[in-house]
Amino acid sequence: MLGAGWRRVAVVLAAVVGFAGAPLVGSPASAHPAGAAAVVDSRVTGATTANVDVIVQKDSASDHGPEAAIEHLGGTVTRDLSIVDGFAATIPTSATGELSSLDGIRAVTLDEKMQPTGLLGGGGGGNGQAALKSVAPQEMQADDMWRAGYTGQGVTVAVIDTGIANVPDLAGRIVPVKNDLNLLQAPQPCLNLSGEPDCTDNYGHGTFVAGLIAGNGASSNGAWKGIAPSANVLSVKVAGRDGSADVSNVLAAIQWVVSFKDRYGIKVVNLSLGTDSTQSYTVDPLNFAVEKAWDSGITVVVAASNRGPDAQTISKPGDDPLVITVGAVDDMGTPGLGDDELPDFSSHGPTAADGLAKPDVVAPGAHIVSLRAPGSDVDVQFPTYVDGAYRKGSGTSFSTGEVSGAVALLNQANPSWTPDRIKFALMATAHNVASTDAMAVGAGIVDVNSARTATAGLANQGVARSNGLGSLDLSRGSVLVTLNDPMGTLVSGTLTAQNLLWNPLVYTLGLWNPITWYTTDAAGSRWYGSRWYGSRWYGEVDGSRWYGSRWYGQATGSRWYGSRWYGSAWYGAWE
Repeated sequence: MLGAGWRRVAVVLAAVVGFAGAPLVGSPASAHPAGAAAVVDSRVTGATTANVDVIVQKDSASDHGPEAAIEHLGGTVTRDLSIVDGFAATIPTSATGELSSLDGIRAVTLDEKMQPTGLLGGGGGGNGQAALKSVAPQEMQADDMWRAGYTGQGVTVAVIDTGIANVPDLAGRIVPVKNDLNLLQAPQPCLNLSGEPDCTDNYGHGTFVAGLIAGNGASSNGAWKGIAPSANVLSVKVAGRDGSADVSNVLAAIQWVVSFKDRYGIKVVNLSLGTDSTQSYTVDPLNFAVEKAWDSGITVVVAASNRGPDAQTISKPGDDPLVITVGAVDDMGTPGLGDDELPDFSSHGPTAADGLAKPDVVAPGAHIVSLRAPGSDVDVQFPTYVDGAYRKGSGTSFSTGEVSGAVALLNQANPSWTPDRIKFALMATAHNVASTDAMAVGAGIVDVNSARTATAGLANQGVARSNGLGSLDLSRGSVLVTLNDPMGTLVSGTLTAQNLLWNPLVYTLGLWNPITWYTTDAAGSRWYGSRWYGSRWYGEVDGSRWYGSRWYGQATGSRWYGSRWYGSAWYGAWE
């Protein structure tokens, strides 16, 4: 049980959403002669529309004169792009002839939308996307599993996230949840620990992840299928409209999943989330929880995070030795592995506290297409849809969802396999891709069809378990929330998302089953809504600014993976 109260630790749900910016021209600023005319893309000056979107590269990143000059021409600066010492803007086409003479500018390029990579082939519907379809099932050999009759039928994947929208691609496969304490209440479409009044995915992340796990492509004539298109998904909602959640929400979510796994047939849990904590896994409460789930027979799949490419950037609980930790590759829109690249946002091992090799495997995670949650914040703020019912995203959140789908396929094909057997099979049959650095790609990209018939073996033999008695506050790392209570309480120390006190001994020593769940504070006390504390993680105030130069593109700046939205919540953002 959870004791007399828990202290709340904010989690970072791992997502970056796919924005493909224009290729840039020009040499480094230091090579641009002072006073020389700017190089202006002929497509800019030749534009036939009233306004044209451009990327402006400056001679000096600290010189804000070019921004002022663009606005003087009647333009609008739309985004800071420090990665290229410049900014994006919209300007009247009638003023483009003056660009080459502006001081402090070295190049102006058309800011064009490129076709999202990660897409290829036939199928699909409107919005000009009819020739596109996901190639992730081919890269991961899931399509071979489908032909062999394995689609995830009968397997339930618990998705601990922001909720899951009831959309056609998941119709009839979102598992309803019953509250045994309220026999008059009809089954609900989620377990709701978010503090919001219902199961609606008001942010949009959980629906996107669920589509990658189990979407059947119903709204796109099969073009945008998930990896296990017949699997069931069970929504455990831990975060609301701005994505904010505390580690205590996630701890309760995992405890519930373990307690009710047999009732709902849960064989996999997807955690596209994490914190930047560096507390050793051997004592951390969140690590204890994922290990409890693993040892109960649930395969736990966790995002590596989008804090790469530096070493020691794996998030918690992806730093746990037992779980399957997933990084991302860019499939470049083709089903072959030879052209895959390693996006800079994908985190690298070893783990910061314990020096463990991570990630374990990778999967496509750049410019991925999956399900919209209509009316969610992401959906409203970034209304760039694909085939009407879908949108684009990039991040280890999404490669994690794909691997959870692969695990569902293996569970159907080999019902007796344990999590250790599944992890061994996936790593033993993975293919080298994108990098020779095991701390970037682990064993390589998942080949689920080969894993189905992998030689015998078990992962994690002899691995020491966490005792869970470490600091809940340290498990939060730098990410904090405040409660939507009258005091705006900061969740820190031993407070929890229920404004109670955390009792680690009761939590770690208690049995996890349906009977004991209903005696815990998690089941019996109020969950508060929350919001990100202060200026948001890494100083983000809104989605318009970029953190660093490596989260969203290659070192050349020629490929973009998304613009931040609620940067504190998701290791990234949405287009």
